[in-house]
Amino acid sequence: MKTETPQRFLSLDVFRGLTVAGMILVNNPGSWSYVYSPLEHAPWHGCTPTDLVFPFFLFAVGNAMSFSMKKYEVLGNGAVIQKILKRTLLIFVIGLLLNWFPFVKWSDGLLVGKPFSGLRILGVLPRIALCYGVAAFIIHYLKDKGAFVAAGILLLGYWFLLIAFGTGDPYSLEGYAGLPLDKLILGENHMYKGEGVPFDPEGILSTLPAICNVIFGYLAGVFIQQQGKTYEMLSRLMITGCILIFTALCWDLVFPINKKIWTSSYVLYTVGIALLLLSVLMYVVEFKGRTAWTVLFTPFGKNPLFIYFLAGVVVKLYLLARLPEGQNLYSWLYTHIFQPLAGNMNGSLLFAIFHVAFFWLVGWWMDKKKIYIRV
Repeated sequence: MKTETPQRFLSLDVFRGLTVAGMILVNNPGSWSYVYSPLEHAPWHGCTPTDLVFPFFLFAVGNAMSFSMKKYEVLGNGAVIQKILKRTLLIFVIGLLLNWFPFVKWSDGLLVGKPFSGLRILGVLPRIALCYGVAAFIIHYLKDKGAFVAAGILLLGYWFLLIAFGTGDPYSLEGYAGLPLDKLILGENHMYKGEGVPFDPEGILSTLPAICNVIFGYLAGVFIQQQGKTYEMLSRLMITGCILIFTALCWDLVFPINKKIWTSSYVLYTVGIALLLLSVLMYVVEFKGRTAWTVLFTPFGKNPLFIYFLAGVVVKLYLLARLPEGQNLYSWLYTHIFQPLAGNMNGSLLFAIFHVAFFWLVGWWMDKKKIYIRV
């Protein structure tokens, strides 16, 4: 216990907080018709700044595991399994309930219950749960080197599965091998339909490579703790990030970088950028000691899953609340406050920034009160 405090790097908390702030920013524009292109997902192949947010969060989950898994070393195998399964199930159920929330919807002017038959099963929190659970078991049983090998097998194996079982262009929506699998296991009614057809960007098959974002985040955390605050550690972290980005761009020529089917090249690309960003944060915070600005992000990093969950709940309540004009509260806030104040595009952005600031205040208050909700 006495070595935990010096090992805890503030920059890792900042990285996690920055990621949560980014998730709130990109998920809550005032209007989806007015969004600056860097705050939108790539239509299919490619990667925008927004496409970095979710894999960064998984990478941050792995970072946190590099600390928490040490505590499991003193536990028996059965206790470790129980802890991993309990946390995985809890996060998955919370995600499922968030998808279902607020459990009612408007129909012909009346509030009616939202049936389970149309509930989306997967999503952001369920994917976090599955990636955490599988990565935790891999790390527990195979240890660090074995986890690295397992990640390589998952990335190459996923590529093989897409080629072997895909149809036509295996990297297209129509030819993607994970689509029929999701339809078979989940059913079309329980899938995301944001593409205009049943297709889940957090589907079953694409969860396999996403597990690697957690594993690599864990390995990066272990490396940082083992090496300590040295320039050698920092330089090796940056070099590794550059190598991964270069490898991903080369792989992109035959296996396109794509978030929606979470390609293996996308994993290497996002992990590489995460390492570079983390290196910069560590240099500024740990080496130069410039920490005053970190308060902008650490409140998010202290309660990441809770704040993300709370943001989802608040937005869903906005959409449920109906005003006399017939608008929901979400639309009313944009059209009556932010759009008149700053125009279409900037008003939409200002709406998102306002909510980042609001949830920052929530996180700041919780931190001041020493309220930390662990899942």
